[in-house]
Amino acid sequence: MLRIFLFFFGLVCFGLGGALAVKVKYLGLHPWDVLNVGLYQRYGLSIGSWSVICGMVLVIVSLFVDRRYINVGTFLNALLIGPILDFFLWLDILPNATNTWTDYLILLSGIIITGIGGGMYVAAGIGAGPRDGFMLSISDKTGLSVSKARILVESLVLIIGYFLGGPVFVVTFVYTFIQSPVFQQSLKYFRKWLGALERKHIREETGHLESCG
Repeated sequence: MLRIFLFFFGLVCFGLGGALAVKVKYLGLHPWDVLNVGLYQRYGLSIGSWSVICGMVLVIVSLFVDRRYINVGTFLNALLIGPILDFFLWLDILPNATNTWTDYLILLSGIIITGIGGGMYVAAGIGAGPRDGFMLSISDKTGLSVSKARILVESLVLIIGYFLGGPVFVVTFVYTFIQSPVFQQSLKYFRKWLGALERKHIREETGHLESCG
């Protein structure tokens, strides 16, 4: 139950962080968000809807390429993060762009919250996101390292998003350098935290059984 809660709370944080970044999108977004915004601006629907569509396309491709990385958590990730992002934008409670230095703080907050949320849902062990699963599949099939596969895929996504009119600026090119370390620390912390809680629970259960015996 705790893992399920952590997984869904991580998705909420990820969607919230994405919504914050979208509010100041003129500074630049992560390549996948550049694509989602570009598709939204060109064809309508919503940013979150395009996130779902792109996520499900990657899930379907991964099912044919290498289904080892696809499970129930992957589908939940693909289906829920977009609507969560749209929900926060719909609430209209997030700070708007002011074209001042405070916009950088908003974007930094969004990147950090997204990184923490990503670490949470991966630590829960219910399933990786569709984009991560896709890049792992590409890495396995091509023999490229995961980092090289990520660079290749995200560069292609960025180019497509750019030509669709998505917001590409300086932060786009430093996004990963900020988000990845936050993600790694979040993943490490929540894995350790979950492990400690589960070991405590096992000790309590064992103690209870011994006392009953």
